[in-house]
Amino acid sequence: MKTNIYLYIFVMAFATWCMRVIPSLIMRKPIENRFAKSFLHYVPYVTLAVMTFPAIVEATDEPVAGLVAFAAGIIAAWFGANLINVAAVCCITVLFIELMI
Repeated sequence: MKTNIYLYIFVMAFATWCMRVIPSLIMRKPIENRFAKSFLHYVPYVTLAVMTFPAIVEATDEPVAGLVAFAAGIIAAWFGANLINVAAVCCITVLFIELMI
C-alpha cells in the first residue's frame, strides 16, 4: 500500500517538473507576440476566477445568496473598496439573504 503512495508522489512531482522545465527548454527567446503575451498575462486571473466562482456559489446554503453576495462584492470592488471591505460586504449579504429565505 505504501508503494502506491510513493508512486503517486513521484508521478505528481514528475508532472510538476515537466510543466516547469519543458516550457523553459522550448522557449529560449522572449515572447514578442502581443496576443501570446496578453494570453499568458491573463491565465492566472482566469484560473483563479474559475476556481473561486463555483466555491462562492456552493459555500452557502442557498446558491442565490452566493450569487447576490458575488454581485455585491463586484459592486463594492468597483467603487474602490479594499479586499477586507469586499469580504465583509459579501459576508453580510449572505447573512441577510439566508435570514430572509
